Amino acid sequence: MRLTGRRESSNVEDRRGGSSGMRMSTGKKGGCAGIIMLIIGALIWWKTGDSTMFVNNLGIGQGTTTEQTTTNTGTNKAQDELAVFASRILASTEDIWTSIFQQNGMTYQKPKMVIFSDAVNTGCGSASSSTGPFYCSADQKLYLDLSFFTTMKRQLGAEGDLAYAYVIAHEVGHHVEYLTGLLSKLHQQMDRARSDAEANAISVRIELLADFYAGVWGHYENKTFKSFEDGDLEEAINCAHQIGDDYLQKSAGYRTINPESFTHGTSAQRMKWLKLGLQTGDLSRANQILTCSESEL
Repeated sequence: MRLTGRRESSNVEDRRGGSSGMRMSTGKKGGCAGIIMLIIGALIWWKTGDSTMFVNNLGIGQGTTTEQTTTNTGTNKAQDELAVFASRILASTEDIWTSIFQQNGMTYQKPKMVIFSDAVNTGCGSASSSTGPFYCSADQKLYLDLSFFTTMKRQLGAEGDLAYAYVIAHEVGHHVEYLTGLLSKLHQQMDRARSDAEANAISVRIELLADFYAGVWGHYENKTFKSFEDGDLEEAINCAHQIGDDYLQKSAGYRTINPESFTHGTSAQRMKWLKLGLQTGDLSRANQILTCSESEL
């Protein structure tokens, strides 16, 4: 992506080095939206987006700790460069969503992004790096350990500027869901679900909607700033493929793929809705995700 000279967001809190050593609560009731779960072994189980609340409601356990940033100068420099990159992407989402909200007679309230290392305290409880990037609706903040991008590259085979930007834009997508009231509405539906499978199906739609919103951001980012370079789109789509629930289960060696356990969508679904957002930028299509049949997802 062409980002040279672009502004950085003023809504970034850098808490690197301020580890609390605590973990995200896994109690019965939660107030968080958006976790990317990591289980590192033969495979990293990456669950993007809005699942901190799902951890509490569905009893999903946390993975082991992700790769941590070393203290050598080269790594620190690389981390600082990623921090600038993340800040510029957040600034772009601020510009794009402010404009979109204004066009629809609404006011966009900018979220803050907290960059941390090891562990962090949030409005949703305490989280470790193993949680992955997530959005907490209780304090309207995105949380990101920059070492996650290294994990994406080495363990998931997902890398590149737009792939990393997609991670941030997806979490911002959950913030858009929160501001429009959809997140609360859908979480209430999950609370009333008669089974885990029914709650998971709602979770999938929340995550696919965030993927679509990430695509909408990308559409207008490129339309406004001409920032995409050759290969950027392919990197983002590849990332969406690598984090599909079915792909992760197959890669982890599951003998039987269990669709009822999916909480984020298949690779095909994630790629479909991300691409639709990227290609059209048409927000009216978002309702399709919430109303279409399972077979149409």
